[in-house]
Amino acid sequence: MSLQTILSLPVLIPFGPMYRLFSPPPAVIFMKASSFMEIISICLLQCLHWRFYTFRFPIMDPKMDSGMVSAFYSIDEAIESGFAPVPISSDRTVNVESIIDIMDHLLVCEATWHMGHSLAQTVFSCIYVLRPERTSSQALLHSYCRVIRATCRAVVSVVSDARTNEEDDLLTMTYGLPFNGDEDAKGLSLLNAVEETICRQLRACKATSSKRRLLEELEPLQTNPHLEESFCKALLCRIRFRKHFLHTLNCMRRPQGRGFELARKHIASCISELDYVLESAEFLRLDLVENGENEIEERTTASGRHPIGFDSTLNKRLSAPTPPRAIKLLSWKKALGYYVKLLHNLDEICGFSLEPDLDFVLQFVIQFQKSRPDLVSRAHLQLLLVQDGKLFGRDTFLAICARGFGLDVTKDHALQKNEYILQLSQLMINLLKILCANAPWQRRKLGKILNDWSIFRVQMGITVGQAMQQDTSRTPKNGDKSLFILNHIYGWLEEQISWVALRFLMLGFDLELYSPSEYCMVYWYMYIILWKLAEKARFRVLIIVNTEERKAKKNKDYHRDMAREDRISLWVLLLQCQISLSQGLTVMLSALRNQGMCLKSQGPFNTESEKFAQHFELLQKASLPEYDAYESFTESTSHTRLDYLPVYEYFRDAQKIAKDIKVGFANDPDKLAEVRALEQVAEHNIIAVNLISQDCSLKVSFEFTHHPYFASAVVRRS
Repeated sequence: MSLQTILSLPVLIPFGPMYRLFSPPPAVIFMKASSFMEIISICLLQCLHWRFYTFRFPIMDPKMDSGMVSAFYSIDEAIESGFAPVPISSDRTVNVESIIDIMDHLLVCEATWHMGHSLAQTVFSCIYVLRPERTSSQALLHSYCRVIRATCRAVVSVVSDARTNEEDDLLTMTYGLPFNGDEDAKGLSLLNAVEETICRQLRACKATSSKRRLLEELEPLQTNPHLEESFCKALLCRIRFRKHFLHTLNCMRRPQGRGFELARKHIASCISELDYVLESAEFLRLDLVENGENEIEERTTASGRHPIGFDSTLNKRLSAPTPPRAIKLLSWKKALGYYVKLLHNLDEICGFSLEPDLDFVLQFVIQFQKSRPDLVSRAHLQLLLVQDGKLFGRDTFLAICARGFGLDVTKDHALQKNEYILQLSQLMINLLKILCANAPWQRRKLGKILNDWSIFRVQMGITVGQAMQQDTSRTPKNGDKSLFILNHIYGWLEEQISWVALRFLMLGFDLELYSPSEYCMVYWYMYIILWKLAEKARFRVLIIVNTEERKAKKNKDYHRDMAREDRISLWVLLLQCQISLSQGLTVMLSALRNQGMCLKSQGPFNTESEKFAQHFELLQKASLPEYDAYESFTESTSHTRLDYLPVYEYFRDAQKIAKDIKVGFANDPDKLAEVRALEQVAEHNIIAVNLISQDCSLKVSFEFTHHPYFASAVVRRS
């Protein structure tokens, strides 16, 4: 490749976490580099080549950077040109309509910002929000913009404190925007005053003629008396939603969930007001020139009109370190749907029973993540779970772990300062934070912390083992329980590591990381992890039963926590049901592969062993399992056949267990639904195996129609 050709290639200049493509004149030649070193050479030479260009035309100069071209060079220029007039119109009817359009568009911008776009190009693309002091003579618009700014600050605060967001979640950087105005704190009281004024005006509209004379001193919102009531209602529902939403965010930040009861009342009011907002659209579109219903549905306002005072290009110079991005705003209706979902997620968090039981907490977090909540609700959940290094800000993680064995360590101050206990607390804090992240980030981090958990378990096992050998006479009877508790926690660690590994594998299904040809190895690995997890859970049940019996012997008035014992026992049975399904699917898939009825895991790039390593390398680094996993997998699946009798028994065992434990989960609708789904998978696969064994010419595929992680075989004629 010649030097001239290299210098003619497009330039990829690093720019924060993103990259921008610049092409030098006079021509652009797209070519493929033949090696990695050639790519490096191209980059180095082009950087030298482009020093001359960037010296004359710096990045973000419109002459150099087409992404920086905008209608106005500055906010002041836009204001001077009359782009965002105050008042918006001398016609009071037009003025009110325009303010409602601004409210609707700001709602859309806020929702779009929550989806991961820049704050500068969404909410702060509104000049009235950027310069609220200009609207001080317009109480309605002024107070609403102040509350919008306060709401954005509350969202940034909770997300920044949680610190689990990435750019695809929500951008919290403000980049010099006028974000922390002292006057914004007064916005809520100003909005309350405006609300009261509009309420009085609405009462005047509904009043009889005799009472109406008493209210004649009130100035109407606009000039058409027949529309006054409808405009008042349209404004009130938007004002009340904005007010209750800010109250919700503030209440949920109170420590230890103390504001949840009040927050739920505000959430109910928000949802109710959003219904009224949606109803107001019919009135607001009455005078609109019809351009087609589909076009209106994609607009960002209820009326379908374009709002005044918005320009997404105004703050492009404040959006570093990333280049300005093309932003497609949500439609108004989609934004309303987003807020309804967000509010339901927040309500679910507020309704969570703050029970100091780790199994219960983990189950809630996983169930909560199934609805794919947005970052704002996930950040609130994380800040609820972890406060001041404690669960819910009340219970130490040592106390939580010990409670899982029926032990009380509140008075053991020396144990709470133990080095391993402090490390365990930090591991648990990290785990809960990771579980509140989005699915891709969560899986990536879970794979990494598995190694940390494994190293910690080995170190703790060596220390506890040596202590047990040196002092075999130390028992709980002579008053020193520290070694006894550490030994139990060591066993609990293995159960927790298996739980994290299982979550790691199941997230692969959520993210569609596995191809059908790889299902066999995935279910084999799930079987290994599930079996180990069930084994440790059974051991914990035995410890709990033994501890409870000893307490009952010492104190006749002691009442055993049978609910906890039953819950863990049901958990073990549920694991056994999943183990049977994993075994059945592994044998079924390997048999189909061996008999040529299913696609083999072969391709032009990766062998089966390479794919196995790519998917499970992080698990194997954590010694899950402790032997050669791929060799064991090939040995156990290379000779299976469809006439292999246990393949039927595995699915029948899963079906039987599912039927037996449905009664135990009668009061837990989420778990009951999962058990029914597992039962359906087992039933469906029993039928499929029978059909396949009778006719080998049938075409077999696998779908997740009943359960998100356990596939159901679909049999069709070729």
